[in-house]
Amino acid sequence: MSKITVLGAGTWGMGIAILLDSNGHEVTVWSAVPKEIDMLSSTHQHINLPGALISDRIRFTKNLEEALKEADLIVMAVASVFTRRTARLASPLVREGQIIVNVAKGIEEDTLAVLTQQISEEIPQAEVCVLSGPSHAEEVSRGIPTSVTIAAENQKTAEWLQEIFMSPVFRVYTSPDVLGVELGGALKNVIALAAGIADGLGYGDNTKAALITRGMAEISRLGLAMGARAETLYGLSGIGDLIVTCASMHSRNRRAGILIGQGKSMDEAMKEVNQVVEGVYSAKAAKALADKYHVEMPIVKVVNAILFDGMPAREGVINLMTRDKVAENPKIAWKL
Repeated sequence: MSKITVLGAGTWGMGIAILLDSNGHEVTVWSAVPKEIDMLSSTHQHINLPGALISDRIRFTKNLEEALKEADLIVMAVASVFTRRTARLASPLVREGQIIVNVAKGIEEDTLAVLTQQISEEIPQAEVCVLSGPSHAEEVSRGIPTSVTIAAENQKTAEWLQEIFMSPVFRVYTSPDVLGVELGGALKNVIALAAGIADGLGYGDNTKAALITRGMAEISRLGLAMGARAETLYGLSGIGDLIVTCASMHSRNRRAGILIGQGKSMDEAMKEVNQVVEGVYSAKAAKALADKYHVEMPIVKVVNAILFDGMPAREGVINLMTRDKVAENPKIAWKL
């Protein structure tokens, strides 16, 4: 049994807490939102996880020092826009060599840093890893079979974490490609917005399949240019996560995209979803990375134009469909 602290009491933080508790670990959950901790402490229910059973064994606290004291493992589960701030707050309380697992997904707009990079910059004394994959909290919290990837620079650390998270309903694979796992998780949210927009416009399965496939091509081009491995991008934390996020109504990014496709503004869509829509915060960063690495990402560019430049959604689709004619795989040589 390990002592594990989860920073963040949103749906994913609680999904992870429920999983780790069921695996026999001693789990403490901290949140910067006092009302959230009060609600969970008194009801042991989460408003956005109906049907999830939150054990009385899970402890809740508003005191960060108390939460981090003697923790064998820290799970960083705050929304991506709060990752750096939370890491900076926690840093003085984190011991040398502490293992931290990031389970959120995103890219910082100003620095273009993925979340493990942000945490490492703020807590340089820690060993920072990442868990990602097709894993909606609504399903993990109810014990629905799920498979994910844990990436760490050190193989022994990855295998230790694999042992902690693994269960009969939660299969964990290991990887040394931390950057690849991070990029797959962050970039798929932008493509999922596009998939949702297409759904909101009333388009069908053909459109969805095209967006997933060509979106994966964009993610791969950028990931490879940045040093990620192709095997990672075409694994659970890449295409696996992309598929589930583009197809599921559990996906906040898809739901927001649907509302935008139906004619609502970005702000109206985010307000109606009433949870952090990570793809909105990663979209500008994804476009900036595409420009920095000279990578073609037309879907990402159109999503940015719809979100931030007022481009009508239907015009964005026409823009994508009428681009210059190209080969699907230019590196494959013709025989004749």
